[in-house]
Amino acid sequence: MQPIQFFELASKQAEWLSVRQSVVAGNIANANTPGYKAKDVTPFQSVLENTGIRMAATNPMHFTDGSLTGEVTDVEANEDVGVQISGNSVGLAEELMKQGQVKREYELSAGLVKAFHRMMLMTVRT
Repeated sequence: MQPIQFFELASKQAEWLSVRQSVVAGNIANANTPGYKAKDVTPFQSVLENTGIRMAATNPMHFTDGSLTGEVTDVEANEDVGVQISGNSVGLAEELMKQGQVKREYELSAGLVKAFHRMMLMTVRT
């Protein structure tokens, strides 16, 4: 039986979400700091494309791709927010939406892990 990579992948996503939450919180905390540039991490999809975790390919038609390292980069100034007089490029509404997105993604990931764990326990019991 091959090892199950799902828990490792879920752990990496939780780590990525933690980093993104930290960056978003830093943006919100510096919303009034003159000259502060908003930051964000690379999307998890891009991180997955460069990861060492590979999907099992049981059929030649299956896609396989695969180091999870999210980079923190400056965000281009949003046209709606722009760069403020102080030189700050943080839009609170946009950052709060990102924070909500991180929360939803974390809850979804935690729910999937819980369901998968419950399923694994059911198979071991029988």
